[in-house]
Amino acid sequence: MTATANKPLSGRTMIMSGGSRGIGLEIAKRAGADGANITLIAKTDQPHPKLPGTIHTAAAEIEAVGGTVLPFVGDIRLDDSVAEAVRRTTERFGGIDMVVNNASAIDLSPTDALAMKKYDLMQDINCRGSFLLSKLCIPELRKSAAAGRNPHILTLSPPLNLDPKWAGSSLGYTIAKYGMSLTTLGLAEELKPDGIGVNSLWPRTTIATAAVRNLLGGEEMVSTSRTPDIYADAAYLVLTSPAAETTGNFFIDDDVLAAHGITDLDKYRVAPGDGPLTTDLFL
Repeated sequence: MTATANKPLSGRTMIMSGGSRGIGLEIAKRAGADGANITLIAKTDQPHPKLPGTIHTAAAEIEAVGGTVLPFVGDIRLDDSVAEAVRRTTERFGGIDMVVNNASAIDLSPTDALAMKKYDLMQDINCRGSFLLSKLCIPELRKSAAAGRNPHILTLSPPLNLDPKWAGSSLGYTIAKYGMSLTTLGLAEELKPDGIGVNSLWPRTTIATAAVRNLLGGEEMVSTSRTPDIYADAAYLVLTSPAAETTGNFFIDDDVLAAHGITDLDKYRVAPGDGPLTTDLFL
C-alpha cells in the first residue's frame, strides 16, 4: 500500500512499546486512522484491576478506525522478547518505518523512600527499553530510509532540563526519563547520515491518564489536565514531518501544534473553561 497525501501513514509500519491504554493507544489510533500497520508490545494480556484496557481491546480500537494490528504480548525489558516482536513485525508487514518508545514506569518517591526494585523497574522499562527497541529496529529503519519511507523514532520523554529541582525531588524517575531523552540526543546524531528522524515529545500540561489519576493527583489533577488527544495529534505531526530535516528535537505538544497553525486548544481540556492547567514535570 502506498501512502497518500491526505493519509501519509497509510501502509507504513509502527512498532510501539506499551500502547494498551492512555497516550500510547491514542497515538496508535491516530496512525491507524491513516491505515498504518501497528505492532503493540505490551504485557497486559488480561484485564488489570486498576487500569483500563488490554492489548486485545487496544488492538480492536485501532482496527476499528482502520489500522492493522499485531498485538505482541511481551516484555520490553527482555532482549529476546523485543527481538521476537521486531522479527514478527518485519515478517508480517515487510519492514518497520516508525518506532514509538511509549512504555514508561513512574515512581516519584525521594531517594531514601524509593525501593531499589522500583528504581530498577524504571531504568529497565524507560531507559533500557527505549534503547533496546530503538537499537533492534535500526536495520529496518535504514531500509525504510533507503526506500524513501520517512522513518522516525519518537520517544515520549522530556527536554533535558538540568534545573536541579527535578532531580532533587524525584531522582530515580528523573534519571530514568532523562535516560530516554539521552537516547534521543545520541541516536539523532548517530542516525543523521541515514536520514532517520529521532525526536522526543513531551506535554506542556499533565495528561488525563490512569497514571495521573492513580499515582499523581487523582481526579483533581485530571480536571486540570488535557486529554491524550493533544499528545496524539502532536505525535502524528512529528511522525509525518520530513525525517531528514526533523531530528534531534525535544518537542512540546502545544508548540508542535502551534507550528502547524493550531492554537485553539480548548477542545483538549478535560474540564471546559479557562482555569489554569497543571504544568507537567520537567518544564
